[in-house]
Amino acid sequence: MSILLHTWNTPNGRKISVALEELNLPYTVRTVNIQKGEQFAPEFLRISPNNKIPAIVDPDGPDGQPISVFESGAILLYLGEKTGRFLPAGLRERIPVLEWLMWQMGGFGPMPGQVHHFRMLESETDRRYGLKRYSEETYRLYGVLDRRLTHVEFVAGELSVADFAILGWAWRHERHQVSLTQFPNVRRWYETLWARPGVQRGFAVKLDDEA
Repeated sequence: MSILLHTWNTPNGRKISVALEELNLPYTVRTVNIQKGEQFAPEFLRISPNNKIPAIVDPDGPDGQPISVFESGAILLYLGEKTGRFLPAGLRERIPVLEWLMWQMGGFGPMPGQVHHFRMLESETDRRYGLKRYSEETYRLYGVLDRRLTHVEFVAGELSVADFAILGWAWRHERHQVSLTQFPNVRRWYETLWARPGVQRGFAVKLDDEA
């Protein structure tokens, strides 16, 4: 049975399509057009009470019973637990995966997202203030990631759901006005992931209503 992925073409949406492809799990896509407010539809709110994409419904959940999961980080952890892949069983090995997943959820997402927001403002004064504030923090976070990747191939050592989470946002580095040439270890990691067929398939999946 296929997992039903409710999503849109955003960094958080791409995290899950990449993970599902890497895990070779069957799934179908149901687009939720956030530009038209479809995330507020009652049927979507029943599975995603925070009215955010992505969310999944797995008909073959724990004990064979259906389950819905919202929040991209929770979905990645669920999929890792379900399959036993990209999420180490041992606590010591799992800790860096959780650390870097939380790092992405708490910083490398919200901060670049603010850069997106302020770039769109019409007021030059508001735009200048916001871009300075959030661009500086975004650069700092890219630097944190670059230093980490000096010592390891993937953020938690082995390939994990944390890489998929971070990749969803690094995918938008041009919108962040960040050149990966300034962060050579991030660029190496990024190119390594993009060479993976599962990642390529995950980003090729149509996640919006455009032809």
